[in-house]
Amino acid sequence: MTLPRRPSGDRGEPTPPSSVRVGPTRVPFGIAVLGGPTTVIDLHGLRLVVDPTFDPPGAYGYLAKTAGTAVEPDELGPVDVVLVSHDQHADNLDARGRAYARAAPLVLSTPTSAPELGPQARGLRPWERVTHHSGVRITATPAVHGPADGADPSGVVNCDVTGFLIEPPAGPVVYVAGDNASLAVVREVSDHAGHVDVAVLNAGGARVAAKFEGRPLTLTAARAAAAAEILGASRVVVAHQEGWEHFCDGADATRTAFWEAGIESVLAPSALGSWAVLDAGAT
Repeated sequence: MTLPRRPSGDRGEPTPPSSVRVGPTRVPFGIAVLGGPTTVIDLHGLRLVVDPTFDPPGAYGYLAKTAGTAVEPDELGPVDVVLVSHDQHADNLDARGRAYARAAPLVLSTPTSAPELGPQARGLRPWERVTHHSGVRITATPAVHGPADGADPSGVVNCDVTGFLIEPPAGPVVYVAGDNASLAVVREVSDHAGHVDVAVLNAGGARVAAKFEGRPLTLTAARAAAAAEILGASRVVVAHQEGWEHFCDGADATRTAFWEAGIESVLAPSALGSWAVLDAGAT
């Protein structure tokens, strides 16, 4: 079967990428992907970094990294909070990323991963919440890291993973999905939050032949578009879609999926290391 191609010309093209590169200077509200799952979020005066991965390309056990970070950690300036969806896989937390997290004043992760991330790390179960002294609330959300029928006796698929709902006292609400492959979870988060302004979705259709018969461990491009429709967010940033061999759906596949669903307008630009969402007037 021949799939339809996105049309050429202005009507079918995504919004041009922002030319504003991420650096130590904070913005009122911004989200940028640095490579793989690593995302920087500036919100309500805070700088948050999600799933830091700063190691160079190379072999990491059964995984192979093909590209390094677009912005080095020392270019980011101080960080307030590091969010770690899980620490068991090198494509979500590598050696330099782990050191970066352990040096942060606050790390939020799962109860399984937090003990490995230093005394400043807190493990949150789904729907547990931390309120930062800035007033920003961060709530752990469920995540399913693979096919629904892959759960072990404790109900965990692949490993214990979390997402995050970030709610400032005023301003945009941000959902960070983590390595979640489940649309049922996305519906649960949408119902719980009531409203999500911006979603950061880990896609890439990650597949490892030895796991779950090679079925996706994260959202595919098509399921990322479906997740965006469920959430109804006005802007969607897609991470975790380049830089590793086991990521099977890249940025082009994502754009096509969002175009086919008729929601390409919500998809944020994907230039690594530049602000994908940037609002100079956000509070």
